[in-house]
Amino acid sequence: MILGGTADASALAATLAADAPVDAVLSFAGRTDNPKLPPIPWRIGGFGGVDGLINYLRDEKIDRVVDATHPFAAQMSRHAVIACNAAGVPLLALERAPWRPVAGDRWIEVDDLPQAADALGAQPRRVFLGIGRQNLDIFAAYPQHAYLVRLVDPPRGPLPLPNVELVVARGPFDLAGDRAMLEAHRTEIVVAKNAGGDAAVAKITAARELGLPVVMVRRPAVPARRTVATVAEVLAWLGHDAAPEKRGV
Repeated sequence: MILGGTADASALAATLAADAPVDAVLSFAGRTDNPKLPPIPWRIGGFGGVDGLINYLRDEKIDRVVDATHPFAAQMSRHAVIACNAAGVPLLALERAPWRPVAGDRWIEVDDLPQAADALGAQPRRVFLGIGRQNLDIFAAYPQHAYLVRLVDPPRGPLPLPNVELVVARGPFDLAGDRAMLEAHRTEIVVAKNAGGDAAVAKITAARELGLPVVMVRRPAVPARRTVATVAEVLAWLGHDAAPEKRGV
């Protein structure tokens, strides 16, 4: 089973779709209204906590789990570690490397979103919140700022921010587009989670080129687990290069 919701999970699913001996299912958390469906069996929604995940692994006779969730889906990753240990199912995390500051970056690194909101300061600023739709309410306590929010899906109700502009768009995003967006909205500072990878890095590069500070939220901690950075390494772990009778998956 692939725990997905990322471009990495989709790439893995696409590769496994052509590998008949590997019977795979991709699980989405269900936070996006219209996810891009994979060419393999899939499911949407939670498992009902750790116990529910343990039962699913046993009921569906899952042999291996690949955690390819977002680096900030810490609760799911924690549950996967606990459940796989309890069920005796090997677990591998496909985790993209975090972004690292380079020359020209003006990062303010913080541990969580409340710290990010506080780091914006008391003076009114024009802020791009590149954090998705979760946790926007944290910034409602700082109404002096003008916020720009980009979401994959149109919101189902009003956003919890008093002064906000909304862009609805689905990534991956390119540098020219993100730079134009920041310039058009006269953005003064960017708030981002350190997701890593290529799909969302354009806003970080655009901020660098425009000389904008970035409040960068560090990744949350998850329990120790075996981790790789590429689909090729996952395939090797699954025995993708081995003869079918030696795969054991």
